[in-house]
Amino acid sequence: MNRIPLSFVAFAGFGVFWGVWGAALPALRQTAGVSDAQLGGALLCVGLGALPAMLFTGRAVDRFGSRITGLLIGCLALSGILVAILARDIVAVCVGMLLVGAASGASDVAANALAGGEEARSNRRIITLAHAVFSSFVVIGSLGAAAIFGSGGGAPLIFLLSGVVILASGVVVFARGTASTATAAHRSPPVRRQPSLLLPFIAVGLVGALGFAAENAHQSWGAIYLVDELKASAALAAIAPATFAACAAITRFAVGFSNRMPAAVLLVGGAAIAMTGTLVVAAAPNVAMALAGLALAAAGTSVLFPTLLSQAVRGTADDVRGSTTSTIATTAYIGFLLGPVYVGLLSGTAGLRGAMIGVAILVVAFGVLAPLGLKLGTLAPAEATQPGSVVSRRCSP
Repeated sequence: MNRIPLSFVAFAGFGVFWGVWGAALPALRQTAGVSDAQLGGALLCVGLGALPAMLFTGRAVDRFGSRITGLLIGCLALSGILVAILARDIVAVCVGMLLVGAASGASDVAANALAGGEEARSNRRIITLAHAVFSSFVVIGSLGAAAIFGSGGGAPLIFLLSGVVILASGVVVFARGTASTATAAHRSPPVRRQPSLLLPFIAVGLVGALGFAAENAHQSWGAIYLVDELKASAALAAIAPATFAACAAITRFAVGFSNRMPAAVLLVGGAAIAMTGTLVVAAAPNVAMALAGLALAAAGTSVLFPTLLSQAVRGTADDVRGSTTSTIATTAYIGFLLGPVYVGLLSGTAGLRGAMIGVAILVVAFGVLAPLGLKLGTLAPAEATQPGSVVSRRCSP
């Protein structure tokens, strides 16, 4: 490719938003004057807004092409600015969370569909690389927010400055996406849809949900684990999510730039590494060991969903790739929402160390079920779906 893939630009903006979001939540809580319990309930609104938006975005992508991704990234930037400015009580916070959830969920589906299309036309693991870009810009966004907080700036300033960056990425995607869509329509005849069952893609999404649940469980509870179980300071505990995101980015870049490792190895091997890292965290006697376990868990979980999605959409017709991605991503996102809840429920009865063992069970289940999906034909065979291969499968959920 002569130019940076558009999906990288989209995921860069997406990552900046979530890096800033995680860093700014304590400030938003203080500004709105809500309790931890109220904030926890409000955060559920993110999922409530995201799920329906994700479900319907796929068809918009199929109809309007990659340019819709740029518009949605722009909406995500504006939603963050609105939340920071208007969230002054619990009602405003909940409404803002719904807006953020809808914009984020829609952007997620559109960006993944964009990456899937670029991967189908290239000889590279674009989806995995795009997720690596996302993880990298999560770190950049969170560090940038920390720097602005350190200089005396507040959440509105952070979301305004980051919003400019995110909006710029959306403009680039829209501008280039419009041109590429028009060119593709001019050069290629439209592809006719062929009917297919929705169930296989829901099954893929449910497997992906296991990986997402484990990933977000570590991302959300890593810092709390260091504080509660290992008596780390708040400043030291803040290293946990940064460590996880950085290791995820490094692993995704390493895997994405290499076409040699079969998908089945990535799925099973990633699950094994994630399980090992999670058990290390569960048994860690000190912070250093826990961070090492988190690094392993990040390396393992980071390749699970991108590889699964890559295999699921490979060979899908261009005019239904958005719908296919929407079905898988929406189903998998349920795991992303429930992962932290799962840890919270387990920790109430077995403690956080016991909850980490529960997370290890999730990745073991992923490692068992993902290859079964490959074998049963839910996904294309691993050896036939390396980047650059051609699969004649066409589908429409």
